[in-house]
Amino acid sequence: MERFDLVVIGAGPSGYAAAMRAIDFKKKTLLIEKAKVGGAGVTNGALSSKTWWELSREASAFRKNLKRYNIKAPHVIYKEIQGEVRKAVQERKSMLEEHMLKLKNSNYSQLLQFKTGTARLLDANEIEITKGAQTEVVWAENIILATGSRPRYLPELPIDEKIVMTSEGIEDMDDFPESMVIVGAGVIGCEFATIFSGFGRTKVHLIDKGDRILPFEDEDVVRIIERNMENNDVLIHRNSRLINMKKVNERVEYELEYNDGSRETFNVEKALVSVGRIANLEDLWDDKVGIDISKRGIDNNDTQTNVPNIYAVGDLTADISLVNVGELEGRYAVEKIFGKPLRQLVYENISTIMFLSPEVAGVGLNENQAQEKEIDYKVVTLEYSTIPRAIAKRNTQGFIKLLVTNDDAMKILGMKVVGNNASSAIQAVAVLISMDKGIEELAECVHPHPSITEGIQECARMLMGKSLFKPAALLGRLSCRRWVKGIYEDIIF
Repeated sequence: MERFDLVVIGAGPSGYAAAMRAIDFKKKTLLIEKAKVGGAGVTNGALSSKTWWELSREASAFRKNLKRYNIKAPHVIYKEIQGEVRKAVQERKSMLEEHMLKLKNSNYSQLLQFKTGTARLLDANEIEITKGAQTEVVWAENIILATGSRPRYLPELPIDEKIVMTSEGIEDMDDFPESMVIVGAGVIGCEFATIFSGFGRTKVHLIDKGDRILPFEDEDVVRIIERNMENNDVLIHRNSRLINMKKVNERVEYELEYNDGSRETFNVEKALVSVGRIANLEDLWDDKVGIDISKRGIDNNDTQTNVPNIYAVGDLTADISLVNVGELEGRYAVEKIFGKPLRQLVYENISTIMFLSPEVAGVGLNENQAQEKEIDYKVVTLEYSTIPRAIAKRNTQGFIKLLVTNDDAMKILGMKVVGNNASSAIQAVAVLISMDKGIEELAECVHPHPSITEGIQECARMLMGKSLFKPAALLGRLSCRRWVKGIYEDIIF
């Protein structure tokens, strides 16, 4: 029986990151994957869907630019778009595989092994690997479970991945549907609504049980996203509940009940069910292993399960299901096993991006979260229309919002950027949050000109009472307020 210092089950983002960190410690490591290297994060998750989003955004911008010159936009061909997405996926997958192959011919050749097959824990140290009719057992001093997740199925819906689909079937269509209903108005559902409406070929319906999409987001963020969706002909079913869905003549018929008790029936070509994901835990270990699980996944303490030498990372845990978080957890678990992490694993300063129209990026707390935690804060908002780079790009839709503590230290609590290049604007603030710093460093940093990050600097200066533009003179474009004990009040400099 071959023995390893570490066996990692699952070669998605978190498992791959864990294996690569383990060889940094010069530990003999086995990485096992039953399907595709890269996992859902590459094949039908983050990379794939974001490639769709980039192409959709380009198509939408192209149509708008041609409209300026009264030129009719060409027909968007689904197979061309689909082919480009698959190229992107293959590029990433090939690079990951090439990387592992070349490691075999390097100084790491005795440290890393990769096996394909289905892994199952027989006990706390022995792992059975099955590939077709072949079975082998290996021994591991430590184990990291990183088997990822899959779309959640609702048993009452006729999901067949052809007409009624999840994210696993959506990319295998033959053409853009003329109409599509999306069940679930969370981040993924809203991203797909943005993607398909952006190509201009699909009438999108979006079912939302509340009075607005993305209920965890601040109202000013949601207002822009909803307006852009509706301008792109998305029909948002607010305050509605799906009570029936069935396939009729190779199409989808669904019935909604609204909060006032009224009902309405719609007919569309396709349906996308986007109601979350569930962890891949089935038959992963023998009962005698005794790993504790809850409804949200594997119970863990800083990635460590109740079985001391077994760790769980990525989508298997109850924490945030994001690629960057999964990679962070995978690396952290290895550092906890073989060394001592430099800092505690925290989730408060995780950077996030929502690929909507416009792009939304954030780090730390938003206003909703700060209010739920009963934290008094100061908040400054600056519209893109005041930023030279946004004016030059001829797209001034969006804003920057910065939250700080309501005291003289003004330590950064969080930031949200809505608009072009949002994701490139947040990283400096993420570092300052992790360092528990205030805004003085942000205000005095020399930013490139013209750039979107100049708007962040102006936000910091506004809070310090020394901004170029004064909120009192540009009401509606700038605001500086504080939230104290449930009440807003303006700050006037």
